[in-house]
Amino acid sequence: MGGGHTYRRPDAHGRHEGPPRRNHDGRGRDGRHGRDEKEAAMGGTRGTKESAVRADEDDGRLDAARWGGELGERATLVQFSSAFCAPCRATRRVLGEVAGMVPGVAHVEIDAEDRLDLVRELGILKTPTVLVLDAAGRVVRRAAGLPRKADVIAALGEAV
Repeated sequence: MGGGHTYRRPDAHGRHEGPPRRNHDGRGRDGRHGRDEKEAAMGGTRGTKESAVRADEDDGRLDAARWGGELGERATLVQFSSAFCAPCRATRRVLGEVAGMVPGVAHVEIDAEDRLDLVRELGILKTPTVLVLDAAGRVVRRAAGLPRKADVIAALGEAV
């Protein structure tokens, strides 16, 4: 058996044992990596643990003074961005529009490179990442990637 291929023996149910086959670029047969590249907008936490979001130990809230912003009266959209991130600019526009439409909602953008302490503490793995906080500062929803406006509005429904 040459060519570097490994024979995968079927089990009793006809399924092949061993890890799924990967193409030369590391992608599976369906063209995706082992996990979704984009989390479902505003609702997806696939591949991340919500428990990885740390807050003040005493009451489970994020302290607005730590990130230099003010909480909105009803909710806050916290965006982690980086300087050369094209989706971050589009996310800024979407979140700004939603914050302007919904009374009592604030949008705060944090430069991930300047606030590595928060990035590590909150388990931010890529930019843009958006955290939706309720009026008390508790993380209600979290998503990475460019969100759709409708998904942001739906996520705010949980926070308000």
